[in-house]
Amino acid sequence: MELRELKYFLAVAEAESISGAAKSLYITQPSLSRQMQSLERQTGKQLFIRGSKKITLTEAGQLLKKRAEELIALYDKTVGEITSPTGGISGEIHIGCGESRALGIVAKAAKSLVETAPRIRFHFFSADTADVSERLEKGLIDFGVLVLPADVSKFSSIELPDRDVWGVLMRRDSPLASKREITPQDLYDAPLIRSRHTLSNSLIDDWFGKDAPALNIVATYNLLYNASLLVRQGVGYAIGLDKIINTSGDDELTFRPLRPKLETSLVFAWKKSQVFSAAAQKFLLVLKSTVAEANAEGQTPPQF
Repeated sequence: MELRELKYFLAVAEAESISGAAKSLYITQPSLSRQMQSLERQTGKQLFIRGSKKITLTEAGQLLKKRAEELIALYDKTVGEITSPTGGISGEIHIGCGESRALGIVAKAAKSLVETAPRIRFHFFSADTADVSERLEKGLIDFGVLVLPADVSKFSSIELPDRDVWGVLMRRDSPLASKREITPQDLYDAPLIRSRHTLSNSLIDDWFGKDAPALNIVATYNLLYNASLLVRQGVGYAIGLDKIINTSGDDELTFRPLRPKLETSLVFAWKKSQVFSAAAQKFLLVLKSTVAEANAEGQTPPQF
């Protein structure tokens, strides 16, 4: 199958109709229909469920959509690297990351680089550790910021200096808001909103102890901003990192740290076999220098 066919397929999936996609692609509807029929013959699978009002994707269609998005993203990234202008450092740098105040040092390094190389453009992809790791493995991004504990055995990485503090995001009028710190016992019967990342490792479960399997988890999230909207509506208490959601002033939300205190570190990671563009290679050098400067005031973190 051709890249053009995959782009057409994604247009149909987004528009949920052949006619709508054909209009956005500036081609005729019969021509696009033939392209999609050809794609189904090539895959040997039904990709669409053609309803009276809209088209939806089958399970095979959903899988093809995910892979097509990845292939096109990698194609666009490669073209950008190859066609970047000569003469001075330029190009595009793709970074995947979650939510953390520790990203401030990455932003500082980015600012330092663009001051000397203004033709460099950064693209940030926000997601949880699992999604960032997957994109990093597939070469869809140059670098990833991963929240520990995470499997970094497949990557080269350097630990970022700042550590994030775990706690509970809640409404100011909630019963637990009167406490300065939150213990496991405070949350055993509470409706909890947990990140997908903590469900895939034992970080929070270890903090809760033996009663962790009996917790009342009413929702999960991959970005704390989305969880904060649920908290505002009174759905539950969100377990997350401090300094991500603004709880200052008269905001209806507040944050309480966990007791015993629970902290986590982040690593800046890249594929061991990664072939960097000149822009990405320069950024890695700047980031390492920025981290080294930050660590000069304290203990140097381990490198992996």
